[in-house]
Amino acid sequence: MQLVVGRIGKPHGVRGEVTVEVRTDEPEARFAPGTVMNTEPGATPPTESADGLGVPFRVPAKLTIEAARFHQGRMLVAFDGVLDRDGAEALRGTLLVVDSADVAPPDDPEEFHDHQLVGLAAVTPAGERLGEVVRIDHAPSSDLLVLRRPDGRTALIPFVLAIVPEVDLTGGRVIVDPPAGLLDL
Repeated sequence: MQLVVGRIGKPHGVRGEVTVEVRTDEPEARFAPGTVMNTEPGATPPTESADGLGVPFRVPAKLTIEAARFHQGRMLVAFDGVLDRDGAEALRGTLLVVDSADVAPPDDPEEFHDHQLVGLAAVTPAGERLGEVVRIDHAPSSDLLVLRRPDGRTALIPFVLAIVPEVDLTGGRVIVDPPAGLLDL
């Protein structure tokens, strides 16, 4: 399974650096110089070249990080072979991905990667099926489990101990003890 660790944003300056919307808890390790990042196939359409000859530019399947730094709260990344603003602009919107098999499990038993939670059944402490975890939204106050309910609706469950007291990866389920009214929203 491919995990998105970043999305390339706009160019920064004229020397090929780009902003990256970081989607990993370990940006310093993930975006270290020399790291080879996969790009999500089809994440961006081919663009016309800046030379005006109409030769389409295709985002390469892999990009190697030359340098990375934080500047005013944003991650700036330079990739090998991207030498100018036009090359950087052509990468805009590209998703940077890693294989989940290459991601070590968290050291903390109470910490989980998103891909470990997606697909788990959500049940009450009494065993009533509430739905399936389809994604994790990372909100400012807490992470949210996004459930697809049996009737097709969507429910947002704050991923906090008071509401989600147990995650059973081997059993393929999360126990959700929702306060009254949470599933009616």
